[in-house]
Amino acid sequence: MFRPDADGKLKPYLSNADQAIFCRAKRAPRALARAGINAMSTAEAIAPRARTVLVTGGAGFIGSHLVDALAQQGHRVRIIDNFSTGRRENLNRAAELIEADVRDPGAIAPAFGGVDCVFHTAALARIPLSIEKPVETHMTNVVGTLNVLVAARDAKVRRVVLSGSSSVYGEQKSLPMVETMTPNPLNPYALQKYAGEQYARIFHRLFGLQTLTLRYFNVYGPRMDEEGAYALAIGAFLRARRAGRPLTIFGDGEQTRDFTHVSDVVAANLLAMDAAVADGRAINIGRGQNVSINRVAAIIGGPITRLAARPGEIRDTLADRTEAERVLGWRPRVSIEQGLADLLGC
Repeated sequence: MFRPDADGKLKPYLSNADQAIFCRAKRAPRALARAGINAMSTAEAIAPRARTVLVTGGAGFIGSHLVDALAQQGHRVRIIDNFSTGRRENLNRAAELIEADVRDPGAIAPAFGGVDCVFHTAALARIPLSIEKPVETHMTNVVGTLNVLVAARDAKVRRVVLSGSSSVYGEQKSLPMVETMTPNPLNPYALQKYAGEQYARIFHRLFGLQTLTLRYFNVYGPRMDEEGAYALAIGAFLRARRAGRPLTIFGDGEQTRDFTHVSDVVAANLLAMDAAVADGRAINIGRGQNVSINRVAAIIGGPITRLAARPGEIRDTLADRTEAERVLGWRPRVSIEQGLADLLGC
């Protein structure tokens, strides 16, 4: 996996087998190399003391990259995954696997013993799926999160870092989206993620459990889902291009998203592990630059077909990252142009 440092230099930290962060090959990303970005790993930059950590959803898109980074830092990593959306090929062989479902508190509780920090990335993370199956997604996204928090409290885990979502903002009167804005969920998934945030706050206030929620903005990168009806725009576009089919855009395509590379999201999690503040607050993790879906389609290239806009989706997203810089010392490094160029080169 590749992480640029503050000087714009890039260095790989190891992933499992040939599942490298940008391409399935043992070489630096082409677009980043052309941009003159060399090397320094996040693992070396942060270099914390080794301890036992747990990643729920550790075989999934974001979770598996986080596992790779934690293992490279020398931590003892446990994974909980039921492989409903995670993939066995994403597993890091250095990690311990507990095959269990976060909806089952008895099955997951033993995995929390001796754990210092839990990264809760397990979720059914699709808006259309939550509209189609609100009860099923609620059980994973809300009850599953509550089960994780209870298990962490009972095992005396020091800290829980939750993977949140910018979808909690819904439509706002102004941009960028700031943590002080009142959430306005437009769909079951957004509401479910907001409920998880609130549980994290309550567990800090009532039980003293250190918690942080990282509100991700439109994460993309290697290992993202490109299959099925619920694939996100970039994944669906890449799949269509490889198959020689038109790229499908819902609505006029002028809706914008603050696309954030998975390597930057991993870096935010690593910083959140030992941030001085962990009082239940939510923190935006977004690049702070948005781009239209039409622009993304143009970069990927190919013919376009258009369908009606999908219900329950936000028109625009744009993160204010001031709090992330202040609390975590986090700044994103990978631009959408660099990230897409490397995905297209894979």
